[in-house]
Amino acid sequence: MNRDSKYAEIINLPHHVSETKPHMSMIDRAAQFSPFAALTGHNAALDETARLTDTFVELDEDEKEILDAKMHMLMDFIDEKPEVTVIYFKPDEKKSGGAYITVNGYIKRVNILRREIIMNNETVIPVDSVSDIRGEIFDKTI
Repeated sequence: MNRDSKYAEIINLPHHVSETKPHMSMIDRAAQFSPFAALTGHNAALDETARLTDTFVELDEDEKEILDAKMHMLMDFIDEKPEVTVIYFKPDEKKSGGAYITVNGYIKRVNILRREIIMNNETVIPVDSVSDIRGEIFDKTI
């Protein structure tokens, strides 16, 4: 039995078009056969686990005194808008640890009640998270 004789009854019939269902596009038809993600979010969870974080390093008393002196100096010269680099620790929102962030600019104001430094680019830095402040202003006086 050859192939042509097996399908001889239907080989020349016209293609069926449904009167009740719309024609499926080629993209939708192909999507039926595409693989699916059985573990939705699994890759994101693996990436999150692999992402490294730093641990917060507590400053010793000498470092705290130097940082305190720098803050007082900046408060005295805040109207002159000296250019500084502030390095601070930002805790991670999803896991323990965080990252040390470096911000360049000048200090716009210091909110003593909230213990926050507000930079000229509106970055808000918690005073207790600051690990260092650098700038030419300190080279001249400290």
